[in-house]
Amino acid sequence: MARKYSKHGPYDDPQEEQAATPPPDCWLCGRPTGTTLVWHHPVPKSRGGRDVVPMHPICQQTLVANFTNSELQRHGMDVEGLLANPDIRKFVDWVAKKDPDFTAATSKKQR
Repeated sequence: MARKYSKHGPYDDPQEEQAATPPPDCWLCGRPTGTTLVWHHPVPKSRGGRDVVPMHPICQQTLVANFTNSELQRHGMDVEGLLANPDIRKFVDWVAKKDPDFTAATSKKQR
């Protein structure tokens, strides 16, 4: 004989839970993240970093293109130190007017 009521409670729709929470803001540019979200290690894992922060893919690509792992380790969780770099500041000012799901090709590392 089947149970009249579920032993574990009613079925919850995962779409309702996702719609209730707003997307986190990007760690670098401060804009709300879109449908694509990257969890970035401000201190690279190869340098002992464990913390992760939400970022847009284009913001993460820009950081990786402009800084080495050693430089990222020195900056750590300090966003203001990264924004002091003129290339990063110029990028953040440019991307501030874009849609959260905006993506574009980024330049290669210049070393």
